[in-house]
Amino acid sequence: MTVTEALPQRGADEGLRRSILGVLVTPALLAAACGALWLYLRGRDLDTIERRAINREIITQRLIEHVQLVAVSTALVLAIGIPLGVLLTRPRLRRASPPFLAMANVGQAIPSIGVLVLLAVIVGVGFRNAIIALVLVSALPVLRNTMIGLDGVDRSLIDAGRGMGLSKTAVLFRVELPLAVPVILASVRIAVILNVGSATLAAFTNAGGLGDLINTGIALNRTPILLTGSVLTAVLAMASDWLVGLVERRLRPRGL
Repeated sequence: MTVTEALPQRGADEGLRRSILGVLVTPALLAAACGALWLYLRGRDLDTIERRAINREIITQRLIEHVQLVAVSTALVLAIGIPLGVLLTRPRLRRASPPFLAMANVGQAIPSIGVLVLLAVIVGVGFRNAIIALVLVSALPVLRNTMIGLDGVDRSLIDAGRGMGLSKTAVLFRVELPLAVPVILASVRIAVILNVGSATLAAFTNAGGLGDLINTGIALNRTPILLTGSVLTAVLAMASDWLVGLVERRLRPRGL
């Protein structure tokens, strides 16, 4: 192998090592955070209330409830935000985009706890109420970034696709959406983080989640309970961001 061939190969190997390290650093940090929390709880002489609030069954149940809240609300945001964003960038419906963006802005401008309280008054408390509130809070980034991503596609590439005989639908799925994926996925990361954080407020509407531990810790002045809920919420947010990042790497078109 000559020197000119070895240099690019060395650069590629170095890039691969950095990429692998970048993927593994976050799980290692999250595992360290969970380990530190476990060691802290093991070193504490927990009283009856604390043992009852943060035993394995309760923590697992609250974690599952939180994941369900985030997963369902994020899935609904994607199912609503991306198709709506696509429709609002089409010439026939572009005029309708300001009212939709205004409604989405209102949903995000109102504090999450305000949305939860309003919905509790209108439709009652529980899982469904929390899901509606989370969708209202996190829909705007996905809707807006879908529109920005599609509007940012080079017009000459669209014309080239049409010139090759592709239909409008084919150009959308084979040219526009693949090129808009990085911008759209950036908004998905924001929506997921928003939902993980906002879902802690769902405890106020009897929807469960890790917010239940945080509220219990504050109400009873129990630091171990409060720390458990807070650390697990942060770990879940970082883990979700890491997973979406992996999806983004997989779906990002080569060369972008």
